[in-house]
Amino acid sequence: MARPAFKRILLKLSGEALMGSGQFGIDTAETDRIAGEVKRARDAGFELCLVVGGGNIFRGLAAAAKGFDRASADYMGMLATVMNALAVQNALERAGVDTRVQSAIPMATVCEPYIRRRAERHMSKGRVVIFAAGTGNPFFTTDTAAALRAAEMGCDALFKGTSVDGVYDADPKQVATAKRYESLSFSKVLSDDLKVMDASAVALCRDNGIPIVVFNIREQGNLAKVLKGQGVSTTVGGKAAKTPAKASGKTTGKSGK
Repeated sequence: MARPAFKRILLKLSGEALMGSGQFGIDTAETDRIAGEVKRARDAGFELCLVVGGGNIFRGLAAAAKGFDRASADYMGMLATVMNALAVQNALERAGVDTRVQSAIPMATVCEPYIRRRAERHMSKGRVVIFAAGTGNPFFTTDTAAALRAAEMGCDALFKGTSVDGVYDADPKQVATAKRYESLSFSKVLSDDLKVMDASAVALCRDNGIPIVVFNIREQGNLAKVLKGQGVSTTVGGKAAKTPAKASGKTTGKSGK
């Protein structure tokens, strides 16, 4: 089955993607490399917007488990995503890509407030838009924010850049016989709890007909390749799950996380 063609996409990155080989914070070299991936995709004619997590700086759910008030912890996590968004903007603009950051929590000194029509105009002019601060509400993940913004921007797909090359039926790091799916239905992801994204994000994409493409963002040039229908990935949103393919042996992690 031919991979569908996409023109406008939302790229979801975890905060950990910006850490490089570190254990915390933002690695400048890795952030520059990811910016290069986005630039190559933009130069190939694709329209892109991004949502970046904040787990490399602060994770609200983990803090809540240690006694923080959950709402306050989530707001702190939202602020971490703004820091990451500004770092990615800086890297993209150094690479010559016109970029705007829009925050769901108004902070006019550092970035624009989120306004859907303004974001659409930016994208129509070839700018990359980075959506920060999640949905602006506690108790919602950046996965849900990514699905929401993808729907609002009329994106053809949501691309989730991870450290693995797709969705597996088991952890390929722990199970040598783990199989990678070429495509999956939304219902199978939800019923089998495959951890592609949180359930509310998957349901939101399902309800709006937005496929989720899981691929390895750490592989050089992979974003542009997958957008062109090349490279290795898993597409969630097909009519039915296909037989899993054998693990390539190049992956780590579990089920697209």
